[in-house]
Parts: sequence; C-alpha cells; structure tokens
Amino acid sequence: MRIGHGYDVHRLTEGRKLLLGGVEIPFEKGLLGHSDADVLTHAVMDALLGACALGDIGHFFPDSDPAFAGADSLKLLEEVMRQLRARGFRVGNVDATVLAQRPKLAPYLDRMRENLAVRLGVAPDRISVKATTEEKLGFTGSGEGMAAHAMALILEADDR
Repeated sequence: MRIGHGYDVHRLTEGRKLLLGGVEIPFEKGLLGHSDADVLTHAVMDALLGACALGDIGHFFPDSDPAFAGADSLKLLEEVMRQLRARGFRVGNVDATVLAQRPKLAPYLDRMRENLAVRLGVAPDRISVKATTEEKLGFTGSGEGMAAHAMALILEADDR
C-alpha cells in the first residue's frame, strides 16, 4: 500500500467557468489557471502521483506547454491513471476536501464523486468529496480563491 497527499490552489476570477471534479457549477467567477483550473481534480492527481513517487502534475503537464492550455482536467486524470496502471498500481480509495467560502458545493458533490470514480476505475463508494468553508479566514474565506486537499491509497495491481 502507498499513501499520497495532494494540494492545489487557484485564484477566482471573472470570465472563467467554475469546474470542480469535472462539474460546471453556476457562479459569477471561475478559477484561473493554464488548464481548466479544476482545483479538486488537480489535488487528486497530485495525491495519486505522489503515492507512486511520480512527482506532480507539473511534471506531466507543465504550464509552459501550450498543449495543456485550457485542458480538461478529467482528461489529464485519465492520463495519470494510464501512467499508474502501466506501473502496476490501482486506486484503493480517495478522500478529498474543497475549501471554498462560496458557492455552496453540497448539491454537486455526488456528481464530482461519480466523475472521479469513473476516471479512477473504482466504485463511487471509494471516493469521498467534501467541501468546507474557512469561516471567512484567509484567501479562501475572503473569496480570492479556492483550494483542495486529497489523500489517495494506492495498491499494487495484484493486491486484493
């Protein structure tokens, strides 16, 4: 068994869609980034890669590469899973938390879980996605940005 932690943060800005776990959420701002800036999916990818000692998403998808401009993070997650499977790993479970003052994310969490589960090749009951505010403290509490943490348990493919 291997355990990895992922963390990501992006600034909120006008003129962008808000995507979390591949779900478009109605909101007046979106996250700024080279790709679609899906902070939740990015944290999950970093947790997976970290558990397998493969670095981080910047190694595989550098923001200096124009090929990843506006990239769909769920497609990037599919590539991360190809890398893991090629090395004999599979996902045990993932636990993730999005830190955001607004909007309320509870109505979208199940769809986020389902999107991630499909890409990770596991049942949705192996994926936990939670959301919390930071009581108006810090950059997430002030509405300047959003962050996400993720933990991943990775198993060697032949482990049961």
